[in-house]
Amino acid sequence: MCGLSLLAACSGTSAQAHETNEPVQRHGVVAPQTYVYECNDNYSFVARIEGEKAWLFLPKKTLRLPHVPSASGAKYNDGQITFWSKGNEALIEDGQETHHNCKNNRAKAIWEHAKLGGVDFRAVGNEPGWYLELKQGDSVVFVADYGQRRYKFATPAPMIDLQARVTTYRVQASEHELVIVITGQGCRDSMSGEPFETRVTVIFDDREYQGCGRPLH
Repeated sequence: MCGLSLLAACSGTSAQAHETNEPVQRHGVVAPQTYVYECNDNYSFVARIEGEKAWLFLPKKTLRLPHVPSASGAKYNDGQITFWSKGNEALIEDGQETHHNCKNNRAKAIWEHAKLGGVDFRAVGNEPGWYLELKQGDSVVFVADYGQRRYKFATPAPMIDLQARVTTYRVQASEHELVIVITGQGCRDSMSGEPFETRVTVIFDDREYQGCGRPLH
């Protein structure tokens, strides 16, 4: 992780059109869902739904709430805190204050979902839309052409050039070659203008993709 940390210290997107944080069943189990709720009173929080429980990452504390019956939507309560959601809207009340009209920020939720899923570094780019998610010591996933192509490889050891502030990952598989070059240089998404800490070049089978990224841990 030193290479990614180094680049972060040195230092939204249209690709999200094909990304999703919707419920997906895997082997009969609904995969975790992540939301970033922004309320009318400038209060915001992250909610992670995992089966019959909800993890709430609030500004000053983290809570685990069990699911309870509800006439509509999904309701979670531990006897003191209530979290209720329906679609992309939610409310939260803790007996002292209530936050209404909280709406999911899908763009932010995609990044939080990756972070809570263990992704260490994430990058995105446009024309065509692509994204990359890297877990140190585990796997790197590259999704290209607006989600039409998805590839997964074991994460190789990084090659780090401290002076140039560049970290390179090179994967040589039986059928494909993937090169990831992360440069500790400010970058803005070519469509949304969102700022990022690093500039990212991905070369996949002699095709080059340009984009931006940031470490998540």
